[in-house]
Amino acid sequence: MKISENWLRQWANPSVDSETLGEQLTMAGLELDGVETVAPPFNGVVIGVVTECQQHPDADRLRVTKVDIGSGEQLQIVCGAPNVCVGLKVAVATIGAVLPSDDHKGFKIKKGKLRGVESQGMLCGASELGLEDEIDGLMELPKDAPIGVDVRDYLNVDAKIFEIAITPNRGDCLSVLGLAREIAAINQMPLNRPVIQSSKVVTDTAPSVQVLDAKACPRYLAQRIDDIDRTWPTPQWMTDALIASGVRSHNFLVDVTNFVLLELGQPLHAFDADKIQGDIIVRMAHSGETLELLNEQVITLSGDELVIADDAGVLALAGIMGGARSAVSDETTSIVLESAHFDQLTIAGRARRFGLHTDASQRFERGVDFALPKLAMDRAVSLIVSVAGGKVSQMTTAENLDALPVRHKIIVPVDKVSQLLGVHISSDQMVDMLNRLEIATTVEQDSLVCQVPSHRFDLTIYQDIVEEIARMYGYANIHATLPELSVDMRYDDTADLIQSVKRSLANAGYYEAVSFSFSDAKIEALFDDKSLGAVLPLANPISSDLAVMRRTLMSSLLPIVSYNLNRQQSRVRLFETGLSFVGGDVEHVVQTPSLAMIATGELTTEQSHGTRKMDFYDLKRDIESLLPNTLDKSKVTYERTTLTFLHPGQSAHLMIDGEDLGFFGQLHPSICKALDLPTVWVAQMDLDKLIALNRKSNPIIAPSKFPSVRRDLAVLVDQDVAWQTLEKDIRKAAGKYLQDVWLFDIYVGETLPKGKKSLAFAMVFQDQNATLEDEQIKAAVDKVIQNLADKHAAHLRD
Repeated sequence: MKISENWLRQWANPSVDSETLGEQLTMAGLELDGVETVAPPFNGVVIGVVTECQQHPDADRLRVTKVDIGSGEQLQIVCGAPNVCVGLKVAVATIGAVLPSDDHKGFKIKKGKLRGVESQGMLCGASELGLEDEIDGLMELPKDAPIGVDVRDYLNVDAKIFEIAITPNRGDCLSVLGLAREIAAINQMPLNRPVIQSSKVVTDTAPSVQVLDAKACPRYLAQRIDDIDRTWPTPQWMTDALIASGVRSHNFLVDVTNFVLLELGQPLHAFDADKIQGDIIVRMAHSGETLELLNEQVITLSGDELVIADDAGVLALAGIMGGARSAVSDETTSIVLESAHFDQLTIAGRARRFGLHTDASQRFERGVDFALPKLAMDRAVSLIVSVAGGKVSQMTTAENLDALPVRHKIIVPVDKVSQLLGVHISSDQMVDMLNRLEIATTVEQDSLVCQVPSHRFDLTIYQDIVEEIARMYGYANIHATLPELSVDMRYDDTADLIQSVKRSLANAGYYEAVSFSFSDAKIEALFDDKSLGAVLPLANPISSDLAVMRRTLMSSLLPIVSYNLNRQQSRVRLFETGLSFVGGDVEHVVQTPSLAMIATGELTTEQSHGTRKMDFYDLKRDIESLLPNTLDKSKVTYERTTLTFLHPGQSAHLMIDGEDLGFFGQLHPSICKALDLPTVWVAQMDLDKLIALNRKSNPIIAPSKFPSVRRDLAVLVDQDVAWQTLEKDIRKAAGKYLQDVWLFDIYVGETLPKGKKSLAFAMVFQDQNATLEDEQIKAAVDKVIQNLADKHAAHLRD
């Protein structure tokens, strides 16, 4: 954004030079990208008046003039400009003057001859001085311009123009008002606001307005002005301000709307009142409607654009650009002036859709103060009437207060300020800083209560207020200090243990896979088990086969297995570590670090002897290889799983001391059939629990010097009694000398009573300090038999 320094200083004029003022804006978060003057360097150009003007004897398009520059001697200058005439006040480049050039070296004026006639200088147009041409020909200076005065001084072309980079969240600073408000707050001085009053209403009529979409346009103001005297040009002071801000001067009515836009930040639009047919209608576009814009571009509307229309069709693309049909011209004497607040999201992206970028769309997309439309309307109407007269009608106001943005109070605990900034600032200082920014602030119970003003839509949370305090306090005043850190310097061996687990699997013939945390919704649907929760779709998936979050790592590994099988790799062994995402919805999703394994095909490679298909117990062996060698085997148990995506007869949960570590087994045949896969073995463990298990140190006991004794025990029990339950009870009843127990036989047959099964357990007894006596072993076995009989009605098998 370009803005004149002089214009800024009319609103807030601190006693600092241009460089310091620019530094202040930069340190306040409004970066100064550059400073330039109104015109590039030139010298030797003074104001003169043409006293004679004759036709060149040898050239139809040239004139021979006499020019008085107040030196006592008139200069003879040959000129080809079409508007040169007697009495014209002009800019005269005298002999030795240096004018701007494209190569930045300067163009020096010398005495010369044009078609045989001596010329003692040059009469300049605006472009020769590096200014914008408003007319074709010489720059016409006002009649009261003093002769002989340096043009640079008279036109004030040495005035500074600031080019400021405004961040997207600070749309309130895209105006003189917004920047001056910052300058006044920084320098602790009042803001010199111009007095803006409503113009006197002459006629009782008012524009008829219908707002059909109050959410997209919660506030719309329209006011008509008739009998405008168009003989008056744009005042020089207004033209200078526009040009210094990079805005080209058009005609007076358009210039006024541009001036108010730059001054207050509120976009306005002027319609030619005589070209409006019926009511002004604010509505969404109809799909297929066309509109010829002011830039002569014809666009076809999609239906989601907000437009200003009348009974005949679309007049303007709301908040972006007006249409050619209702455009004001040099002959326009009656206008309808529009000042509105449009919803930010309704305008956002619409300009880019049609390749447009306008000052209005830039502001509405970033957010405009919803309290500005009335003030801006009064400012524009008063400027028009003061320069060109006119009859002002009643103002039409259509608004929906419930649809306007709401600025809530923000509560800031005082201690949070010093906690975030690292400096102590008193409550009184903070209140003063915020009030200077027009954030009405009081202190209540050790907290700042801040009422956000209508123009600061970027302030929503207490951290935003702390940032405002930091800006006003000055970033340079906040010195860098080392924070006090409480660091646990103990070595974290997690990565080492994970690497050890990976090596174990690699040694067992598994290859590591790395995949996305996203999976195919079709594959995820196959894992239909309530324990996994709902499928969580992505809002913006990178592809259709990566559209949902994986609830199990199997969803990622199965496509890799298919990929390899389709390329004649019949034996596949893969593992992966990563997160699984289980939960009913996004808010309650649980991310669990997991280790997954998947295998299919032969147990060993083709080169091995005696190869066969992998089975459940092969997978169980691979799982157990991940457990620490020192783990007490009595703590390891297996329970039948009810997971619907696993084979019900060849799957289990691995339990460690009663805690579920994960599942393993055969993938359900229905899933394999759906994916055209052979028998697949899968496992998934909770990685954190597995690492914690490997981290835990278990005591090492020296082997006993005394012999161990084995006793086998076969009992008859009901078929619904789990062998794990019996094993657990045997360990409890056998006493301290029991070293190990395992199931070695299960028998069900016609020779047994109906509904019964035989379970045979091996028990190993040993004492660390002495040889066990037969009586001690018999007493332990008898106690086991009695315990099983009492709890499970078990009796010894004959």
